[in-house]
Amino acid sequence: MKCPIKVRRTVDENERFAQEEKPVTQKIPKPHDSGVELQAYTAREAWHLFGIMSEFVDATERMANIQPAVSLFGSARLAPDHPYCMLAEKVSRLLSDAGFAVISGGGPGIMEASNKGAHFGKSPSVGLNIELPREEFGNTYQDISLAFRHFFARKAMFVKFSVAYIVLPGGFGTLDELTECLTLVQTGKSANIPIILVQAPFWNGLLSWMRDRLVGEGMISATDMDLIQVIDDPEGIVEAIFKHYEHRSFAPLAAERETMLLNL
Repeated sequence: MKCPIKVRRTVDENERFAQEEKPVTQKIPKPHDSGVELQAYTAREAWHLFGIMSEFVDATERMANIQPAVSLFGSARLAPDHPYCMLAEKVSRLLSDAGFAVISGGGPGIMEASNKGAHFGKSPSVGLNIELPREEFGNTYQDISLAFRHFFARKAMFVKFSVAYIVLPGGFGTLDELTECLTLVQTGKSANIPIILVQAPFWNGLLSWMRDRLVGEGMISATDMDLIQVIDDPEGIVEAIFKHYEHRSFAPLAAERETMLLNL
């Protein structure tokens, strides 16, 4: 068992608080309401946790046999005839025909295009749906559709069941998924999977900023940038994924499993 961390402080001997050790419990704020409302809130939060657990169990059971799978991300705000959507549809169709199930967020825009390409391919089209103010709930090209109320469980499923991340242009949600996957791979909490950015002109500014600021100021290592590939050619994307797994299986390696937070 690890020993408690001891913090040493140098203080003025004349300060009275330095002469007295206050219990930690005195530092914790007392609730403003200790009556029925607080008890009801505590009970609701407990049931909330059970709801998150149930989403994990249900999604894990339904996704367990959908292997290998690739997750595609991108903006929900684009029309079906937008060049980015047409590119996403082509990429997902190639992946599906190559034997990869395609996972998207299940919404419109690039997500719908990704599901559409896979739906008409040889492998399953999967949608991990969540209700959001700006999005319709679920596109019509999902062979397998899962519904989530909690972002946490949904985000874990993207990482847990993906052998590659393909990221097309998008907004905050897309950037969130990208940076989360980079962090998990960088820290060894997820398997080392290909992370591929598509449409270089869209990403070049961000990548330059990462090199100049994050690497330049020592926030990340220069080698961390090697986690990211930029490939615009749809056939090249499929080829890059196969190349990554040329000498290993799609399953996490033994060394990866030992440190993976998401090995549920």
